[in-house]
Amino acid sequence: MKITDFFKSKNTTKTFTDPPNTAVFTTKFVIFDNKDITHVTHEIEDGAWQFFSDDEFEHFEDVAKIVGLQEIIKRDNSILELADLPLGYLATRKNKDEKWEIKKADQNT
Repeated sequence: MKITDFFKSKNTTKTFTDPPNTAVFTTKFVIFDNKDITHVTHEIEDGAWQFFSDDEFEHFEDVAKIVGLQEIIKRDNSILELADLPLGYLATRKNKDEKWEIKKADQNT
């Protein structure tokens, strides 16, 4: 399987414009506990992607992980549905089987 195959899905024709090895933020819950990704942000300030589960944590530094975008897509290719998520927006869902709800991020939070 080619690395670009991770950016395509049978369910969608969307692809990320970011390279597969783009560093993205996630947590140990997603990486080590294989928790569903339920919260995605595309930061307006720097274009960074963040992929989180619904786990709560007090200090991001204690649970933070940086991985390549392709690793996130390998774990959950439904993330491809968000490939065109604009800067400054976020997407949420209750679990992997739910549809994404997209809205503009509140810049005051």
